Amino acid sequence: MRGVFRTGKVNRGKNGSGINGNRAFNLIIGGTLVASVVFALLLIVSTARYIRWKHFFDVLLSREILFALKLSLFVSTVASLIAVSFALPISYALSRFRFPGRNIIDTIFDIPIVLSPIAIGAVLLIFFNNTIIGKFVEEHIVRFTFEIPGIILAQFVVVSALAVRLLKSTFDSIDLRYEGVIRTLGATRFQSLIHVTLPMAKHGIVGAFIVTWARAIGEFGATLTLAGATTMKTETLPIAIFLSFAKADVQQAIIVILILLSLAIAVLLLIRKLSGEVMTW
Repeated sequence: MRGVFRTGKVNRGKNGSGINGNRAFNLIIGGTLVASVVFALLLIVSTARYIRWKHFFDVLLSREILFALKLSLFVSTVASLIAVSFALPISYALSRFRFPGRNIIDTIFDIPIVLSPIAIGAVLLIFFNNTIIGKFVEEHIVRFTFEIPGIILAQFVVVSALAVRLLKSTFDSIDLRYEGVIRTLGATRFQSLIHVTLPMAKHGIVGAFIVTWARAIGEFGATLTLAGATTMKTETLPIAIFLSFAKADVQQAIIVILILLSLAIAVLLLIRKLSGEVMTW
């Protein structure tokens, strides 16, 4: 009996230690989560309190800001569509085919992710001003430097690597056996792609477009270097923030920041919905 009681005491001690350990663990995890949310909310609230709301709609509906908003929506959409269109065959090839130099090519497509956007813009600017091909394109096909097409190109280069990485992950997650079944029925590889792989990857494709679009609309460094910062010409929302601070118009800059923040929140909520996560309020 004594042995039994002693064993019971030891077990109660172990259980008590386990409960205390779980409480400490939950406290650390929950505390970190709450602290992060509070910090983010403090940043948003402090930014909102800085605005003189009686001038908010005057700035929001001004000709310059409306131009920057429309241009940002247009160029980011075009750049994202082009990026996803190019990324689809590239990511499919990297996911399904094995060929010499595949790892090197895969690494090349990761360069825009790790390289500074300003450096990317500088490389593009050098290409169009110091190479025969670049000068020919500028003079006879389409002008990119300090023009709207330059914004699209800069955003495309920055977000294309992200699109490739996201779509490659999507294709990697699709079991090859599904493609194999339809090919045993006489379908070609192209037919299996159209009728099996792409329908199964549709959510990933839409998600990749939304993420690349969100990244494109906030792109600044490459756009500034290649297309410049000209009011009412190459003025996207990030450029508008830069120009507002340059002329010491902090109110206008903060309002544009809130516009970008609202777009970011809307995009993130859309991604959550498409990913099938259940949101509780």
